[in-house]
Amino acid sequence: MTERVRKAVIPAAGFGTRFLPATKSQPKEMLPIVDTPTIQYVVEEAVASGITDILMVIGKSKRAIEEHFYRNFELEDELATQGKEELLKEVRRITNLANIHFVWQKELNGLGDAVRYGRSFCANEPFALLLGDTLIGAREGAPPITRQLLSVFERFQGPVVGLEQVPREKVNRYGVVGGSEIEPGLLQLEQLVEKPAVEDAPSDLAIAGRYVFTSEIFEHIDHTPPGRNGEIQLTDAMARMLECRAMFGLRFEGKRYDIGNKLDFLKTNIEFGLRRKDLGPPLREFIKEIAADL
Repeated sequence: MTERVRKAVIPAAGFGTRFLPATKSQPKEMLPIVDTPTIQYVVEEAVASGITDILMVIGKSKRAIEEHFYRNFELEDELATQGKEELLKEVRRITNLANIHFVWQKELNGLGDAVRYGRSFCANEPFALLLGDTLIGAREGAPPITRQLLSVFERFQGPVVGLEQVPREKVNRYGVVGGSEIEPGLLQLEQLVEKPAVEDAPSDLAIAGRYVFTSEIFEHIDHTPPGRNGEIQLTDAMARMLECRAMFGLRFEGKRYDIGNKLDFLKTNIEFGLRRKDLGPPLREFIKEIAADL
């Protein structure tokens, strides 16, 4: 019997220190790409992939994330009074995207620990995991990235991770996999290493912030000792699970937008702005003008 995945966990508890002082009181996941918070793009990807119930794992100073997805009746009344129907429709749409729940991570003990907070929510069901600060766009005409992973899970009924090819000299920034290609773009995994040294990396394929797990992952997290930085590393727990069952990796059809540092965050905003019909043409002209003057 094929298990369908209807739940997702989205960790969003990190400090976002690379964006200080902006993230001192503002969650990094709420930093906007043009006019939409990063985490809303992540939620919309999950919903477009067929997910109906989402658990967000948040921490201190993350209350703005909750408020973003809850109804704001005062704002809705003000928009209605001003006759701003399109904005009113958009604000209401955000609150109806999915059944969204929140839990607080008591201490920042790593991604593995954050995922563990989803145990009761998932209730022995398979689930998708989407990192709340990682934005991935599907290639034009392709399904959302999470949907691509879910399709693999539905075929093989085994955990699957999204993979991105990265420059070899940067593999030490990521969880990296090794495996055998069983179909074009699809690997059966044989090795998982968290932030390996360049010379020790099994490949140049990095885990890119999208996963589908069975509930077994929680037991493996429970038995995973602290790893790098004294934290519970999800990749280490996955390596334990790989010893017990088949796991897969998919080189997805799409692009991961690196918004983990200021320069790439600015680049992503510019790229998204250029795609907008209302903003693209004037923004393109502005870029040409200032580039000529600098």
